[in-house]
Amino acid sequence: MSIFTVIMLTMYTRRLPLPERTFFLFGPRGTGKSTWLRQQLPGATWFDLLRLQTVLDLSRNPELFRARVEALPKGSWVVVDEVQRMPALLDEVHAMIAEYGSRYRFALSGSSARKLRRLDTNLLAGRAVTRHFFPLTGAELGYAFDLDDLLGNGCLPQIRSEPAAAHDLLDAYVGTYLREEIQQEALARDMGVFARFLAVAALCNGQVVNVAGVARDAGVARPTVARFFEVLVDTLIGTWLPAWTPRARIKEVQHPKFYLFDTGVTRALAGRTREPLEGAERGHLLETLIFHELRAAMNEQGLGGALSYWRTPSGTEVDFVWERGKRRVGIEVKASGVWRREHGTSLATLREEGAISSAVAVYTGQERLKDRGIQVYPVRDFLRALTTGEVLGS
Repeated sequence: MSIFTVIMLTMYTRRLPLPERTFFLFGPRGTGKSTWLRQQLPGATWFDLLRLQTVLDLSRNPELFRARVEALPKGSWVVVDEVQRMPALLDEVHAMIAEYGSRYRFALSGSSARKLRRLDTNLLAGRAVTRHFFPLTGAELGYAFDLDDLLGNGCLPQIRSEPAAAHDLLDAYVGTYLREEIQQEALARDMGVFARFLAVAALCNGQVVNVAGVARDAGVARPTVARFFEVLVDTLIGTWLPAWTPRARIKEVQHPKFYLFDTGVTRALAGRTREPLEGAERGHLLETLIFHELRAAMNEQGLGGALSYWRTPSGTEVDFVWERGKRRVGIEVKASGVWRREHGTSLATLREEGAISSAVAVYTGQERLKDRGIQVYPVRDFLRALTTGEVLGS
């Protein structure tokens, strides 16, 4: 175990509960999946597929994996780290679960679902649960952060652990991602074209995406841009946020928004790592941070449901709508230190019409407020309320 891993274990306690049965753990590279697994399962048998020697050994002797697992006592945990690098191992895991039931438990981590899906890989036919890993949340940081620093440099564990080196680390992360996740998986033939696309995609963060417009700006064919966005989603770097259409009588925007998974990575991809944080980018970056927190809370608390956004062609918008069954929570995000009545107009309208069950807003001010039934939170208060279940709970 490296010195850095030891530091990470002592600095941050991740809130994701360990499943009791075999599970997949998906998350972008650098979010701390391996560190968390080593913390949670210190006695596990480990297959690290980032190590070339491990891959070579298993490739030369495919029976080695089963032989090592079958030698373990009942109830043992087996970790396969970056399982997408050898998808065929999942067939062996499936066979052993079918043969031995719960005698062995597997933790199967991955930073890309693309190869698994492309190869129509066996995902254990429902015998494993799926969990997702994210950058650090406000709760995991103990709510001790400078908001501008969080928006500018993001929440990756190494960035938070070494803030003085944040700019260099973010630049290195982007370079590593391009080299390892794209080149090694042969997802893009022309890396220059893909790099140009990434810079444009970063500028689209938090916005409704017009693929044709992105293609023009990046100088790339539209089908290629669509495939590149698919690459970002499959490698867990980006996420589509679909449009919500609750009212058939009103024409609503149908195109999805696109969010990158971390504010610091977003700025690094846009080439703004060393630039001061500007007012024009604060709004989308704060939305990105809140989107990350919402997804992490849904995952950690087992809430289920789905996130979307609502907008009409006239520009009326609610940033996020969380929906599960009959419960719908509208969430508006404003990068403003002063809450103004017009900030809550869209939320209040949806609430008055009964389209949402409750309305919540986040702003960068210091006081909790109530506006026409809308609970208005400062950022830290919102993150605390999200953690305790006050925002999305029943």
